[in-house]
Amino acid sequence: MPVIRVQGLTKSFRTYKKAPGFMGAVRGLFHRRYEQTIAVKEIQFSVEEGELVGFLGPNGAGKTTTLKMLSGLLHPSAGSASVLGYCPWERADGYRRQFALLLGQKNQLWWDLPARESLELNARIYGIPDDRFRRTVDELTDLLVVRDKLDVMVRELSLGERMKLELIAALLHEPKVLFLDEPTIGLDVVSQKTVREFLKQHNQTKRTTILLTSHYMADIQALCRRVIIIDHGAIFFDGRLEEIVDRFADSKLLTIQSPQASTAPEGLLAAYGEVVERGDAFVKLKVRRDKVIPACKALLEALDVTDMDIQETPIEDVIRQLFQANP
Repeated sequence: MPVIRVQGLTKSFRTYKKAPGFMGAVRGLFHRRYEQTIAVKEIQFSVEEGELVGFLGPNGAGKTTTLKMLSGLLHPSAGSASVLGYCPWERADGYRRQFALLLGQKNQLWWDLPARESLELNARIYGIPDDRFRRTVDELTDLLVVRDKLDVMVRELSLGERMKLELIAALLHEPKVLFLDEPTIGLDVVSQKTVREFLKQHNQTKRTTILLTSHYMADIQALCRRVIIIDHGAIFFDGRLEEIVDRFADSKLLTIQSPQASTAPEGLLAAYGEVVERGDAFVKLKVRRDKVIPACKALLEALDVTDMDIQETPIEDVIRQLFQANP
């Protein structure tokens, strides 16, 4: 049985629409206009134990709303969901002890206390024995290289240090399911890499089921074999990450190294693709898949080519194009 099962899950919000100007504000005191906004629309998916699934979509697509429903923070307008056999919004104590939700822009550590004291408070809430608490904190702080930050006031930590300790707080009770919403947002490259490596190792060793949202494709490519793409509240792709390129990318990137690159006739290049970048000794073309071989032959005959490279369109670009094509 899947750890997470979602069927027809829908969430709509009733929002007040204010008329412009002072008189509009006055009228709103007596006669209010409301609009119905559908944040999530009849989505359906399942996640097996130990899977680490990327949950992608542009801002406002419904990602965070979905995670909040699965963690019991929001009640859906329709549909059903089961996580570890529990209905999330019933907020059963047995469920709350087996999952964790980490929002990249929200704090769970007390701002004016050392991180250690917030972790100790969490341990008391979850009833974690002292020896297990110390063992878990020692292990996680070593892996995330923040042991020396435990006694520093949270407000004095850097963003990267604080996010690592927030992650430790989320994993303190060893949850079976972890919902991560932008866990690396705002972090420097080194901190992002540390968090990614930690999550990968944790998923492999603990078999924790993870649903991850991120705007950084480096996170998704490093961690997730499977991705679910949601836009305008509806899912339009659910499958392996590599399938995105196979299904939605109709072109490849062809780079030609040649001393004649800067003087190559525009008509010759345009006949086979779109010039993406051009320098004194190279030209990069975006070429349709069915024209790659003819383009290579023609350019080899027309130019003094010293090197040639063919690459798939970056997944990040493919997904960006999908969002732009799905208004």
